[in-house]
Amino acid sequence: MLRNYVKIALRNLSKNKVYSFINILGLAVGMAVAMLIGLWIYDELSYNKFHKSYDRIAQLFINQTFNGSTGTSPAVSIPSATEIKTNYASDFKYASLASWSYGHLLMNGEKRINKEGMYVEPVFPQMLSLTMLKGDYATALKEPASILLSESMAKALFGEQNPLNKIIRVDSKNDMKVTGVFEDLPFNSDFYSVKFYMPWSAYRAENPWVKDSEQQWSNHSFQTFVQVVDQADMGKVSAKIRDVEKKHTSPQENPEYFLHPMSRWHLYSDFKEGKNTGGAIQFVWLFAIIGVFVLLLACINFMNLSTARSEKRAKEVGIRKAVGSLRQQLITQFLSESILVVCFALILSILLVLVSLSAFNDLSGKQVSIPYQEPLFWTMLLGFSLLTGLLSGSYPALYLSSFNPLAVLKGTFRVGRWAAVPRKVLVVVQFTVSITLIIGTLIVFRQIQHAKNRPVGYDRQGLLQISLTSNLNNKYDLLRDDLLKTGAVYEMSQSSSPTTGVWSNQIGFDWEGKDPKSIPLFGVVGCTHHFGKTIGWQIKEGRDFSRDFSTDTSAFVLNEAAVKLTGLKNIVGKTIRYNEKPCTVVGVVKDMVMESPYKPIKPTIFMVNYSWANLINVKLMPNVPVEDALKKVETVFKKHDADSPFDFKFADEEYDAKFRAEERIGKLARIFAVLAIFISCLGLFGLASFIAEQRIKEIGVRKVLGASTLNLWGLLSIDFVRLVLLSFLIAAPIAYYSLSEWLGSYEYRTDISWWIFVVSGIGATLITLLTVSFQAIRAALMNPVKSLRAE
Repeated sequence: MLRNYVKIALRNLSKNKVYSFINILGLAVGMAVAMLIGLWIYDELSYNKFHKSYDRIAQLFINQTFNGSTGTSPAVSIPSATEIKTNYASDFKYASLASWSYGHLLMNGEKRINKEGMYVEPVFPQMLSLTMLKGDYATALKEPASILLSESMAKALFGEQNPLNKIIRVDSKNDMKVTGVFEDLPFNSDFYSVKFYMPWSAYRAENPWVKDSEQQWSNHSFQTFVQVVDQADMGKVSAKIRDVEKKHTSPQENPEYFLHPMSRWHLYSDFKEGKNTGGAIQFVWLFAIIGVFVLLLACINFMNLSTARSEKRAKEVGIRKAVGSLRQQLITQFLSESILVVCFALILSILLVLVSLSAFNDLSGKQVSIPYQEPLFWTMLLGFSLLTGLLSGSYPALYLSSFNPLAVLKGTFRVGRWAAVPRKVLVVVQFTVSITLIIGTLIVFRQIQHAKNRPVGYDRQGLLQISLTSNLNNKYDLLRDDLLKTGAVYEMSQSSSPTTGVWSNQIGFDWEGKDPKSIPLFGVVGCTHHFGKTIGWQIKEGRDFSRDFSTDTSAFVLNEAAVKLTGLKNIVGKTIRYNEKPCTVVGVVKDMVMESPYKPIKPTIFMVNYSWANLINVKLMPNVPVEDALKKVETVFKKHDADSPFDFKFADEEYDAKFRAEERIGKLARIFAVLAIFISCLGLFGLASFIAEQRIKEIGVRKVLGASTLNLWGLLSIDFVRLVLLSFLIAAPIAYYSLSEWLGSYEYRTDISWWIFVVSGIGATLITLLTVSFQAIRAALMNPVKSLRAE
């Protein structure tokens, strides 16, 4: 019986090649989209699951109240970590202080590599369950002069040699012994980019200020990672440590500690007023919904074309029922046909995924692949295909098997005026989804452009950011003089933060008239005198820093947001005390977008501090070709530091990177929207073809009676246009509500303009007309003699 069903299904597919092609292609595209989205979602949901103690690892976070609002940060104090280790030891298996290091030069002979690493305590590798290829957990970071390398880093430095116990030089000053090699972490781990670990004791020895911080509860400059004991409840342990700092700091700060589990780092990283408000999980839900709807659109095509051709198969159903077929057998037959179509579509969809996977990875910033060796993958894929087959074939099977055999065989069977209603409903669903996606992609694009066009307050063109190496310490004037002599550099300066970030937030500021109960928090940037000229900031009041004024070592320049926070009028010349030290405000600059372009400007204070400024800013001459300028700049840097590679970043590229996540999501949504429209149009094309075929005699009669081609085109197109306009009326409020909610998560956001809806509606209508016009005009141009020959 099954063989018979398959044979009949193949025969029907072969007999109706155009409809079969449309069904298979539509389902294949829908399944390919769903498969790619499924792989993306699986990668997102499996983030950090490589680590064996994934469900028991957490990072220590703190909530603090400043400027009237509560902020959440992973930057904590050393005493808080010590308190946890000593007074809450029974709740934690491991606890480790840590400090990310975003650029260290590792050297072995002539090989020089600059990579990201971390300073951690000896228990950290075991906490992360690193796979040790050489060495062991117990001794890996026990000695201050030890270093743990990733496999890729070890190969880059030593080739095929055994690196264990070999000596490498770090930052041209420290000799470190390789005490272990670990297997590189997968791409979907938050520690993927960390290619080496060095002991916390080395960090402490290199930075004397760290020792001072061991007694400072208010210095939140460090990170702490913990692993709770096996039987502990993460929530209860988090509640126990909440008040570890309250008795050591001001009550106005209201510091509250909590554990942020590793399972929530990637997808739930956003906080507002001390509460976890979500994060990347919104994109997981978004793409899951898109995947379901795109697959649904493909299934709707199958349903529509199968039920539209019901009259073609009515006699077959009538004869089968007349010779004894039960309705259940007919349902099984039609479902087997749909499942066969899905099987062909599945094969094609896998080919489409294979072809597009590389481009998809580039676009999404992922390294996903088809897990061929995973039985679970094939089980889910087959289950997914079966579900798709049942979903797309259930309605046609139930509809076709319900025909009355007597009416069919007498020739009196008609599908009736209401038979087309379900098809129309499904077309409306298709285009409602498609138009919603069109509106969504337009608003996402508009939001990104709105943020990109935000005035940044400085000139980022031709601005280089270069890390200060140990060999360049105390060479500021020599380096600057040599760079200016090249004629390729406009100005050079140093700062403690780049123009694309504020790396330090501090309290301890006081001024006349300040509310004694308030604890204002400012971003603080230490810089050299030439910082403002280098970045081209815009002076609003007062003056810039200058070496002509020896008092500028005790001077401040504030941005507009900082002035607003102080509440002072005519602030230039007034005194602000910084940790009891009086400092004079010499200037006010216009607000600069140094952090997220979607958020309000942070109140920031700039001060002259050469010892703290460990980042070099170089402004290239605008009239010198960039390639030539870079060669001259590199020559100067090599003259003063021959050991280190010339690594630099362009400020404009770093600023553009702030939009990368939204741009990726926008591009993916745009592609999926185009595919959704393609699938909808594919079904519409097939449906228009069938309706033109069904009404061929009516068209012939109308032509004989004098109807023009334009009249006939309008006759065949108007029904589809009405359906699309109805879809627009449904999609518009859905899109408006959904996107208003999404935009609400951005404090600096665009508005939802009316023209976006008009463009989307007109665009959908034009696409519909273009899709159905081919079949409509073709039918209208047909010779009526051919269609009426038998009448």
